[in-house]
Amino acid sequence: MPAAPSAPRATIRLAVLASGRGSNLQAILDAIAAGTLAAEVVGVFSDKPGALALQRARDAGIHAEALRARGFASRDAFDAALFERVDAVHPDLIVCAGYMRIIGAAAVEARPGRMVNIHPSLLPLFKGLHTHQSALDAGETEHGASVHYVTAELDGGPVIAQARVPVLPGDDADALAARVLSREHPLLLETLRWIASGRIALHEHSVHVDGGRLRGPLQLASNNRFA
Repeated sequence: MPAAPSAPRATIRLAVLASGRGSNLQAILDAIAAGTLAAEVVGVFSDKPGALALQRARDAGIHAEALRARGFASRDAFDAALFERVDAVHPDLIVCAGYMRIIGAAAVEARPGRMVNIHPSLLPLFKGLHTHQSALDAGETEHGASVHYVTAELDGGPVIAQARVPVLPGDDADALAARVLSREHPLLLETLRWIASGRIALHEHSVHVDGGRLRGPLQLASNNRFA
């Protein structure tokens, strides 16, 4: 008797926000194509019409659009228009992957636990911009990246997971940025896998893993899995 067909893998619907070249988006698309991430990117959105991330999406046959912030009277008006478009593709999770605009409280609070961001520092250190130079200026011996839930506080939401890299003698900001970026991609992918499988969720402003409150960020090991 032939074996019964296996059930299709459940997938999580992702909307991605990006302002630049979209390297994290490409990592997501590559993982989906390779069968290592059970997800579907249902839309890519930007505040920069020329963002390479939009072209990456279009090349993959994914809905992509941008809005210029200067066409709106306020941040809240821009956010309302942008997220109306995001909501129209019915994402389960919104991934901020190199999205450089601050998202207002109204947009964030309407989507609790449904937005994550990847940030190039070991939060709560070095929120905002120029994180690599800030780490060098502070004399840090370790740097890295964090994935966190988005809240109204800039880079201040509960941290889910981190990847760490050494700061080496002779590093400048570009060298350190490249080392961090090489760990950002696997960090984001592993976090999305755990969210997609239901292992990670936000409850009462705290990250929960497998039903229990997370006491400290998950740490990405050298095998690109959480230690």
